[in-house]
Amino acid sequence: MYHLQRAYDFDAQSGQHAVLLDRLWPRGLSKQKLAGVLWEKDATPSTELRHWLHEDQEGRFDSFSTRFTQELTDSEAAQQALQRIRSLHREHGALTLLTAARDPEHSHLSVLAKVLKERGKTAS
Repeated sequence: MYHLQRAYDFDAQSGQHAVLLDRLWPRGLSKQKLAGVLWEKDATPSTELRHWLHEDQEGRFDSFSTRFTQELTDSEAAQQALQRIRSLHREHGALTLLTAARDPEHSHLSVLAKVLKERGKTAS
């Protein structure tokens, strides 16, 4: 199972296994607060796609989902990052996906979790 959560609300001492999935480190968050959390920048939307989405998040989210999924498919670095995330998930049974976004359920994490679940079925 993949859990989606804001990085600011995550407690690294909780024993949960997590992956930070933002291209930029979350503003104002110390690296000590996320000690032990893997940071996978390669499994995040490109800067251009992120900026495009932020112009109209509600109106563009469906198109963003399609475009982000394609970016993940087309990038060898993203595919390697997805494999590392899937391996952690298999190893621990559950994994928390972290972002600085205010609403993780309506961010790139929801798209990423869907990709991980769908492709994980065939990759396992």
